Amino acid sequence: MELDLKLTGCRALTMDPARPAAHTIGIWQGRIAGLDEQVTDLPAAETVDLGGAVVLPGFIDAHTHLAWNGRRTIDITGLTTVAQILDRLTTPGTGWIEASGYDRRIMDHPLTALDLDRISGDRPVYVADLSGHACVVNSRVLKQLPGIESDGWLTENEQLAARTLRLPYSLDEITAELHESARQVLSEGITMCAEAGIGAGLIASSPLEAAAYQRAKLPIRVQLMVSAHVLHDVAAAPSDGIPRAIDLGLHTGFGDDMLSLGAMKLWTDGGMMARTAALSEPYQGTNSSGQLAESEELMRAAIIDGHHAGWQLAIHAIGDRAIDFTLDAVQEAQRQRPRPDARHRIEHCGLVRPEQLAQIAALSMIPVIQPTFLHAYGDDYSEIMGERRAPWMYRGRSFLDHGITVAGSSDRPVADGAPLRAIEFMVNRNSSSGRPIGPDEAITVEEAIHAYTLGSAYACRKEHVLGSLTPGKLADLVVLGDDPRTSDAIADVPVLATMVGGTFSFQRSS
Repeated sequence: MELDLKLTGCRALTMDPARPAAHTIGIWQGRIAGLDEQVTDLPAAETVDLGGAVVLPGFIDAHTHLAWNGRRTIDITGLTTVAQILDRLTTPGTGWIEASGYDRRIMDHPLTALDLDRISGDRPVYVADLSGHACVVNSRVLKQLPGIESDGWLTENEQLAARTLRLPYSLDEITAELHESARQVLSEGITMCAEAGIGAGLIASSPLEAAAYQRAKLPIRVQLMVSAHVLHDVAAAPSDGIPRAIDLGLHTGFGDDMLSLGAMKLWTDGGMMARTAALSEPYQGTNSSGQLAESEELMRAAIIDGHHAGWQLAIHAIGDRAIDFTLDAVQEAQRQRPRPDARHRIEHCGLVRPEQLAQIAALSMIPVIQPTFLHAYGDDYSEIMGERRAPWMYRGRSFLDHGITVAGSSDRPVADGAPLRAIEFMVNRNSSSGRPIGPDEAITVEEAIHAYTLGSAYACRKEHVLGSLTPGKLADLVVLGDDPRTSDAIADVPVLATMVGGTFSFQRSS
């Protein structure tokens, strides 16, 4: 047997307990053929000496937004005054003026429709909030939203109504956005992404969105989460017990190793940044406890119907009240139709009370967390949660101590998508300002790497082919310039190369 490629001179952390380390990796037909003595004496068409570099399994981002991240809108990230924003938005042309990166919390005063009217003329304006759960629009847009009274600031379903006026984006636009994001994630060592919601809902770009992924033929693996909004009544045989589904009965697992259907995405509340995450107690210093996304009746029906139709469910629940609802609805779905290996997920799982931990474990649910939220926004989140609740945010140690599998993700572009940044936070639990946030939730470097490799692979039902450097698995890996286990600055460890299916898809120029 002749290998296609042999990697030598590496320090590989395999994430496989049967063989935790390796120095030589053999690759054949896109898969790992063997390690060390299993391949040392085999010839290879090509041999690459990595010169002592550290090799890990390719990182898996279990919840991200590739099209949104790659969208070519006017970037107003970091702008703090209305005057700055209006100056940036004053552009020639016709049609929609679209901007992203707005952060109401840092403004001199909130942006309003009347402000936007000053520079928009007859053009509609949509300014997306950084959170993805709110926007600001001008009067031209408000006039097309009957029944909505607002100064321009819209959240959740009202935001969706405004966004719908702009949709759809064309397949050519979406394809270009996907390629832009693929280049970025490869440079960060990411080999697979789970796209968190296509077809309809807050993040969707087109009802034909899946076609853009097929057309794009991206150099990374992608798993698509289908929005629960596209479920519709089906005339299935009564014995099937499936009242709603998507066309042809497709569900989680359809596709191949490069592009597949993953979980069905559902929303139960908003976000902390927009103060719309549903809490059991008010945000600190306010009378508001956020809001559920829809009526409990509608959301419960979607969870139960999706479960019955064979979907793995990815349920957006950030606040502890939303998590209460999610756990209750999933328990009811499992009671009606037991599915022991459903692997239903809680997307974000942002604020978890101590007594909820055992419930999550009992239902075998998977928290898909975004540690970088607390690095980037932890100071603000800690203030709005207060001293008692702040340690409950985006937990780590408590999940693991309860036997709960944790999956790492970014929610890119809401926060920095680099896995090494997130891993550093999971280890030191410090915000960007150095503020400790739930230090008792800190985990080890190896445990944090597990979340972004085997943990995310398990959440995406791909652990049999991804997540560890194990003979027989797909040859996805990342080459690093230093060992995260011994580095004092994990986020700054350079990504030297990223391999997908035995091919180097990214190599950093010297």
